[in-house]
Amino acid sequence: MTGKGFFYPGGRSGVLLIHGLTGTPTEMKHIGKGLARRGFTVYGVQLAGHCGSEADLLATGWEDWYRSTESSMSVLRSCVDHVFAAGLSMGAILALHLAAEHPDKIGGVALYSTSFWYDGWSIPPLARFLPLLMRLPFGRRYRFMEAFPYGVKDARIRQWVLNHMQQGDSSQAGLLGTPGPSLLEHQTLAEIVKRELPSIRTPTLVVHSSEDDLTSVRNADFVERTHGGLVKKVMLDDSYHLITIDQQRDVVVAESAAFFCSIARSGAASNDGKRPAQVDSAQRMAE
Repeated sequence: MTGKGFFYPGGRSGVLLIHGLTGTPTEMKHIGKGLARRGFTVYGVQLAGHCGSEADLLATGWEDWYRSTESSMSVLRSCVDHVFAAGLSMGAILALHLAAEHPDKIGGVALYSTSFWYDGWSIPPLARFLPLLMRLPFGRRYRFMEAFPYGVKDARIRQWVLNHMQQGDSSQAGLLGTPGPSLLEHQTLAEIVKRELPSIRTPTLVVHSSEDDLTSVRNADFVERTHGGLVKKVMLDDSYHLITIDQQRDVVVAESAAFFCSIARSGAASNDGKRPAQVDSAQRMAE
């Protein structure tokens, strides 16, 4: 593994964790540690172009970000019997695309604060027209700047995120602003996955906050309504967008572990149709 990603060894059930646009693997570490304590092997990927400068990000597009996800899946599969994928915000969309492209390799998916549309309560009305504006000449010069509450309801964690952003420490808290071309790449990916959703049969957990400041519940409802297979939706009531680090992060861990274990218990996630003994251990710990 390279860059700022992380790897927590565990049993023969693996979880690939995918951070969001301009985010970092740090925003997935609490989930990773929680799943590892429950017996899973965990790989937190660093997407191409992330954890560096804005220029680094602009040198990449959605296909580069997806290749990071796909190659990380291959690495994790070499260590475990079967793989689950979980992503935050744009990472959730990448996880869905991975399931669409590799239905035989991904046993289950968990989506955290899925971001097909940036339409939460803190988004300025003009920003709703971003997909159109990004296609105009000046759109490529646009930057969406992070603003209060920065996706976090917990005041202490919010201040930590803000401090790192203002210090320019993108390896910890990501960039303070998202450049227009990267938003357009995100939108391109989102449109592709919207079309793929009806054909996706991979069991999927959707976790979303009713108070999400960046992406409204419309996103979770869209997945539930359009997905072609089993969907379990869990709504949180005391978090904002970054639910993997916010006040109900432990609920996210528990729901994810229980969901993945239920899939493994059914035998649907195993590459060879057999249930690894390590899943029994993970299930007991999740319960």
